[in-house]
Amino acid sequence: MSSITSRPTFRRFVGAVAAGVALAAVPGCTVPSDAVVGLSVTADGHLLGVMMVCGHHIDGATLYVDSEDVNKQVTVGSWTAARPRTSGLATWTLDAPAGGWTATKSLAPLTAKTTYVLYGWTKDNSWSAGSVSFTLADRDRLTPGKVRYEGISKKGGTSAATVSVAEFKAKACQNV
Repeated sequence: MSSITSRPTFRRFVGAVAAGVALAAVPGCTVPSDAVVGLSVTADGHLLGVMMVCGHHIDGATLYVDSEDVNKQVTVGSWTAARPRTSGLATWTLDAPAGGWTATKSLAPLTAKTTYVLYGWTKDNSWSAGSVSFTLADRDRLTPGKVRYEGISKKGGTSAATVSVAEFKAKACQNV
């Protein structure tokens, strides 16, 4: 009795399956996260970037328009720290950075009904900071001393949470 499939075809099939299994076993090529970014406001209503660095370092932060279309993910602000930010809390005003932060792209005017994402990064892509998304309506609900960030739930998913700065400092690094 002869086989319907020839040996070379069978070998190619087995090779393709083995390659697929090997690729599935390789973790994704993402930058590991070692910080958490949040958003707050100052007493006079200015946006405040808030970052809890959990162990390594972060060099800067970028704010962009969130969109599934990569071509519409426009950067609306970017900031670089004068020196790498290591473990601990860092803050800077987005429209007039100070305290060791400089704007590499000044904050553009933000518009209603647009979702923005703020995240942190390193110059060599060795580490990143978990991002926070927000709209102007989210910003308007913030008060000084409160931080909006993407918290990780007990089930592993993420959701926006608004907590005190003290709670952010205490809990932000727990699931990083």
